[in-house]
Amino acid sequence: MSSWADTVSSAPPPATTASDRGAISARGLRRTFGDTVAVDTLDLDVPTGAVFGLLGPDGAGKSTLIRMLATVLVPTAGEASVFGHSVTTERDAVTPRIGYMSQRFSMYPDLSVAENLEFFATIRGVGRADRRTRSQALLASMGLDEFTRRQAQHLSGGMKQKLMLATTLMHEPDLLLLDEPTTGVDPVSRREFWRILAGLHRAGKTVLVATPYMDEAERCTHIAFLDGGRIKQSGTPESIKALVPGRLLEVSATDPRAALAVVRTLPGVASVHLLGDVVRVLWEAPSEPVGPLTSALVAAGLHGVGVREISPDMETVFAFLAEADAPPGAGSEVAS
Repeated sequence: MSSWADTVSSAPPPATTASDRGAISARGLRRTFGDTVAVDTLDLDVPTGAVFGLLGPDGAGKSTLIRMLATVLVPTAGEASVFGHSVTTERDAVTPRIGYMSQRFSMYPDLSVAENLEFFATIRGVGRADRRTRSQALLASMGLDEFTRRQAQHLSGGMKQKLMLATTLMHEPDLLLLDEPTTGVDPVSRREFWRILAGLHRAGKTVLVATPYMDEAERCTHIAFLDGGRIKQSGTPESIKALVPGRLLEVSATDPRAALAVVRTLPGVASVHLLGDVVRVLWEAPSEPVGPLTSALVAAGLHGVGVREISPDMETVFAFLAEADAPPGAGSEVAS
């Protein structure tokens, strides 16, 4: 018997109509809360079948944007459509095609896993026969089939997120709106969660996911950096990485903070930040960087010095873009 994951992975992508050329389109989207501007005249296009990652610091506007697209919040100004239908004037056409998963655990804690699935599928209009077959397949695929009678409040963090995703998928939406679904979840559960999303992507589903994790951004087909309610950069991970000029180097030393202080004063260094116990250096000079960096660190009396060139990753891109938008003299020292 094939599992739900096998079915999703092998299912053909849904047919595309004239109104389905893009899953999401937003123009001049704005949302305020009193004097606070959460989303500020934002434009966004999400292609059908994309896994689109929203990145940005806390308060960047990611959750507010997702809630407007999910028809939970009404925009203050501007417009947005999902599969060609307005989120404000055609909500009844939007909601059947979306699955929204909020940041907070929203299942009924005193209901069992099976009861939560049954309840949320029922209010979404899923027929009894489909509820039974879909719930069995989803629970088996997510490793929850042995816990159907366990109350939701007694599940682990990763299992709670899988239960929320399962309930979100019961009515088979074409678009998933996921607001930091793996925040606070252990690394193994995060990988498993993204394995499930990969299956949905192969089936042609569209996913818009807000995430604070740079390794998850690498798994997306498209990404956008939000800050202050606006999109600063957007594109594929490869095109965003190409925005970082120069060569990226990783510097190690027994005293990383002392190494940071030495490196940041050297000519040819475009930016520098501390990532864990290593120093990331963006070198913009045409000269070979390893020799000058090593000599300067040794001359400063540092020990255990090592310098190696690495390929740009999303951690570096995020730090570079944040530093580029910062006021003069307010450079980013530590990336986390």
